[in-house]
Amino acid sequence: MSPYSFISHLQCSFCGKEYKADSIIQVCESCGYPLFVRYDLTSMKKSIDRDSLISRPQNFWRYHELLPVHDPANIVSFNEPFTPIVPLSETGASMNMTRLYAKDEGVLPSGTFKARGASIGISKAKEMGVSAIGIPTNGNAGAAWALYAAKAGIDITVVMPNSAPITPQKECLIAGANLYVIEGTIGDAGKILPKLVNTDNWYDVSTLKEPYRLEGKKTMGFEIAEQFSWSVPDVIVYPTGGGAGVVGIYKALLELQELGWMEKRMPRFAIVQADGCAPLVEAYQKGERFSKEWQDPHTIAFGMRVPKALGDFLILDVLRETDGIAISVDDESIHAERKNVVRRDGLHASPEGAAGIAGVRKLRDQGWIRPDETVLVMNTGSGLKYTDQITETPRTYAFSATK
Repeated sequence: MSPYSFISHLQCSFCGKEYKADSIIQVCESCGYPLFVRYDLTSMKKSIDRDSLISRPQNFWRYHELLPVHDPANIVSFNEPFTPIVPLSETGASMNMTRLYAKDEGVLPSGTFKARGASIGISKAKEMGVSAIGIPTNGNAGAAWALYAAKAGIDITVVMPNSAPITPQKECLIAGANLYVIEGTIGDAGKILPKLVNTDNWYDVSTLKEPYRLEGKKTMGFEIAEQFSWSVPDVIVYPTGGGAGVVGIYKALLELQELGWMEKRMPRFAIVQADGCAPLVEAYQKGERFSKEWQDPHTIAFGMRVPKALGDFLILDVLRETDGIAISVDDESIHAERKNVVRRDGLHASPEGAAGIAGVRKLRDQGWIRPDETVLVMNTGSGLKYTDQITETPRTYAFSATK
């Protein structure tokens, strides 16, 4: 009988040092960089093929052999569905494109793609016996992790900037999280977090500061490959802050290719940041492998307001390996595309998703995207979580009920 998971070991993404699987470990003890979960793909090839998936439910755990949880009894899930790939026909037509699509992560629990990392990360924490976790966040990650932690019975401390949207703050509170808001950025929240957790025995689940959250983000790549009939679009456009989604999708595609489940072809990755916080764009343009911390980060797309990503070199490596690109867009374009896409194609995009669409338009104008290419933009969350940013007002009509 095949194991539920083919997890093999952990490996540093920078220096290559290996660690035992299932370790309660944060980052590489030698160099301080992120760890990757590795799997015994050779043994897996001999045990199952992709046809084995046909009878399985269409949710994250469909790919359990390539996820880090050994015992399905430890899974913490809300039976998350495949997120749909929807055609943006009218939006694409406005850019002279015939094959523009969005993967709509807004249908997931808590309304964003952050549910992926939370489900797999909390499940693994539960399996390892972790009783308390902490997370710095710009909002949505904290909301998702609070939701899954509540179901798992794990104590969670969330720290976010006081400028974060009110909706995820309320989500954290109603789920029973220990929520703190601070002045400053998500980077400042990460520095303050250890001072606010009320136990010494806790696990920091910051982006790429532990290896298991990334495995949840990876499931986007599995779904994309399967939804494109075990192929890939020509271009994947990803609104980027911490960048775990880009790294995760790329990791998933590499694993599927090594298994022989899909063609050995990669999409070109385009990352989109905001003009007010674009450290990866700056590093890309200068040909550098690491980014510098962005001063005074600001944008209406809060999920992209990350002054320096721990995995910056991994994201930039993906761009180099796939002939990709990094660009930034302004807040005015983000707001305009958010309005355009819901009116043209009925998609309530988050500000981050709208930034991705603005990035597509910019890349079409530059000729980097051709009109006949298949382009997939990631809508990382539901726009309904950001109704406070809608500036339009209703018309009024005066009447008397007595006449």
